[in-house]
Amino acid sequence: MLNMIRLALLGQRGHLFAWAPVCLAAGIGIYFTLKIEPPPWGLGVVALCAVALGLQGRRGGAVGGPVMWASALVMLGFALAGMRAHQVSGPVLSWRYYGPIEGTVVGIDRSASDALRVTLADVVLERVPPERTPRRVRVAMHGQDAAMRPAPGMRLGLTGHLAPPSGPVEPGGFDFQRHAWFQRLGAVGYTRAPVVELGPPGSGGAVFAFRRWLSEAIQARMPDDVAGFAAAVTTGDRSGIPKETVEALRISNLAHLLAISGLHMGLLAGFVFAAVRMGLALVPVVSLRINTKKTAAVVALLASAGYLALSGGSVSTERAFVMTAVMLTAVLVDRRALSLRAVAVAALVVLVLRPEALLGPGFQMSFAATTALVVAFGWLREREIGFGPKWLRAVGAVFVSSLVAGLATAPFAAFHFNQVAHYGLPANLLSVPVMGMVVVPSAVVAALLAPLGLEQLGLWPMALGLSWILEVAAFTSGLEGARGVIPGAGRAVLPMLAMGGLIVALWQGRGRWAGVALAGMALVLWAKSERPDVLIADGGGLVGVMTDRGRALSKARGQGFVARNWLENDGATMDQVAASQLWGEGTPGLKIMDMGTGARLIHVQGKRGLVAFGGCTHGDVVVFTHAYDSPLPCESYDPGRLASLGAVAIRLGGAQTPVISAREMTGRRLWNMQGRRGRQ
Repeated sequence: MLNMIRLALLGQRGHLFAWAPVCLAAGIGIYFTLKIEPPPWGLGVVALCAVALGLQGRRGGAVGGPVMWASALVMLGFALAGMRAHQVSGPVLSWRYYGPIEGTVVGIDRSASDALRVTLADVVLERVPPERTPRRVRVAMHGQDAAMRPAPGMRLGLTGHLAPPSGPVEPGGFDFQRHAWFQRLGAVGYTRAPVVELGPPGSGGAVFAFRRWLSEAIQARMPDDVAGFAAAVTTGDRSGIPKETVEALRISNLAHLLAISGLHMGLLAGFVFAAVRMGLALVPVVSLRINTKKTAAVVALLASAGYLALSGGSVSTERAFVMTAVMLTAVLVDRRALSLRAVAVAALVVLVLRPEALLGPGFQMSFAATTALVVAFGWLREREIGFGPKWLRAVGAVFVSSLVAGLATAPFAAFHFNQVAHYGLPANLLSVPVMGMVVVPSAVVAALLAPLGLEQLGLWPMALGLSWILEVAAFTSGLEGARGVIPGAGRAVLPMLAMGGLIVALWQGRGRWAGVALAGMALVLWAKSERPDVLIADGGGLVGVMTDRGRALSKARGQGFVARNWLENDGATMDQVAASQLWGEGTPGLKIMDMGTGARLIHVQGKRGLVAFGGCTHGDVVVFTHAYDSPLPCESYDPGRLASLGAVAIRLGGAQTPVISAREMTGRRLWNMQGRRGRQ
């Protein structure tokens, strides 16, 4: 057995470095799957063990060395994730708050309901001591006067509702509490009251203020239909994009063009690199005395760094910059820019700086696409497979890259968003070349000509390119069957799929077929995944029961975010109103559904529902939106009980009804322990 392992590892010599980020990611993943938060001293012990194993790995030989290094990286990833979680810690609101809110604007975007939303820092809440006040809160501004335009650094005062970040909408679902923790958000809420300016923008946040000014300047100079899109791809400001446009881009699989990620950063760096190198080549007195390739790489690196600062430095942009910087640095040290080693270095840097990025679809899809492209084009290069005549090579390269990237990212998109864009490949073939050959070069030209007041020479063709992309998105999203829906999968499916793909891409020799088998097993598990028969929202405000025609919801309005996620995870295409019609009529405040087992599910809504509630029998499930303390012969859930359980999923059938709660799945972690304190 040892000889087999030794021979297998010897066959990977020269290719093991690509596995370093995989091992680091495994440690990070282990930390986030724990049910109990490890103590800080435990993280320190794990980090010391990682260092000791790493030092021993240098003397471990052909077998022991790689095993020790792999173990050290797993431990290091675990420790880094825990340390990062403690580093970003801050107060989290543990009760519902209504009253005056004061803070400084540090972020502006739009909510899922298309309302303008601001992130406030240096927060002051009435009758809340500073040590319990969140560092940051995010407030959606509903029904505001158009004249009220928040600006970066502006001090705002408003009266609104705040609540702790909510947990998963169902057991095993996306954990917004964890997401908010790493964004340093201690509360989220909304206001319908007028917002007042308490002070002008301060001197802090100069980059954010410049981004906002540039975004408004671009939108003022562009046609209305592409103004928000133009601001998004240049400054990262999406607040000007209509909700309908975003939805069309998602259905056509072009939403990745909105985020300043690897595509935009790569196109910018590539254009600057090519332009500088060609420009220097036209001046013989310069090109004969300096290395134009390395000079162009330095200029492209500086341009990429400027783009990073301009875009606000989001996680996706940081990741894109790291990947671009690694590849340009490879050019400077005379190494191949596009290689698995460069991708591995970029992944290591991102995971060390932001371990939580591993859980995001942006990280997963970005590195899946990049790894697949490097492997695919490397395979074609080794076998000297071309794309036909010279005039056809560019088209062939775009087709292959779109196909490979689409196939590599499709499982992640289906897992996270429960949808597949059936016309994503043709939409990208028609749009990505326009982004690379028209939009990005025009944006660079506009930036260079802006000091002379001639930026319109670049903005005009940029607007044409963006308009073409939006027309492609509108056309493809409007085709019949443009979007396919896929039910949610178990938590083990995506790691299995990812590991299977990594084995196929990174392992040398016939052993890579094991990756195909592992990915196949993951797909079988996905196909056999079953959705819960009953879902109960964490506050008891919404209940869903699976029927032959889909999930019936107890309310047609309210709890829209929860309803949308439940239906998407079911793989359903209907909306909340249609799902509520499956439930049928009922007494005002009282909704009763036969669960098909002789038992009933009773949703008691508000005080009218309490008055109409006539009791239950053994086997029934009752959900209250208000506290109910009287003993019942059936299983019951009220807000007090659900506060400790979170969302609940129930599977019917069998001798016992298995019940699982979101808290049972997430455990006691830093990001949800504060929310369990008593309410004030």
